[in-house]
Amino acid sequence: MSPRQALRIAAAAELATLALLLTNLATVHWPQISSAVGPIHGCAYLFVIILTARLHRATHVRALAAVPGIGGLLVLRQLTSAGKA
Repeated sequence: MSPRQALRIAAAAELATLALLLTNLATVHWPQISSAVGPIHGCAYLFVIILTARLHRATHVRALAAVPGIGGLLVLRQLTSAGKA
């Protein structure tokens, strides 16, 4: 698996888990969901940051990766527009 493919998967997982956590918070607020999905979201977030650092040296692209939830998607968009994805 290439780093770009891994970034796509991590970005999707980060966004999906954030949506699930926020939905849980806004509705039933079950601690079991938070304790199960929270670490997955955190790992996906860190993977996005690490993979971005491996793929691109520009500081502004690395800063995009730090945006919670959509950072990975913003990085993928930036890489695609630059012709690197």
